[in-house]
Amino acid sequence: MDERNITFMFYGLTVAWALLAIYAVFLGLRDKDLKKQLETLKRMVEEKK
Repeated sequence: MDERNITFMFYGLTVAWALLAIYAVFLGLRDKDLKKQLETLKRMVEEKK
């Protein structure tokens, strides 16, 4: 196998893993925000009762 092909494969996999990591962080932040909104909504419903 050509050394250049291995280099391109390494860069491609690095980019793919970086994108997956960024997506996972994005999902974690979104989950945290949704939990906060849900908690606020629960408190609002309890106050109405």
